[in-house]
Amino acid sequence: MSLLRAGVDTTVIALWLGHADTRSTQPYLHADMTIKERALARTTPPHVKPGRYRPNDELLAFLEGL
Repeated sequence: MSLLRAGVDTTVIALWLGHADTRSTQPYLHADMTIKERALARTTPPHVKPGRYRPNDELLAFLEGL
């Protein structure tokens, strides 16, 4: 995970781990939430204030009642 966060290419990590195919390294990408958050942050339109979604109390009460 540290190598991924540092920007090391997945093919290099796959070689270091002894993976025969770079597809073997893909689960590490899916497991790292910081990489996902960085990718999502890059897709935010410029006029939108960055941040996390915070549902209101009414929505939370509805979901808890399900």
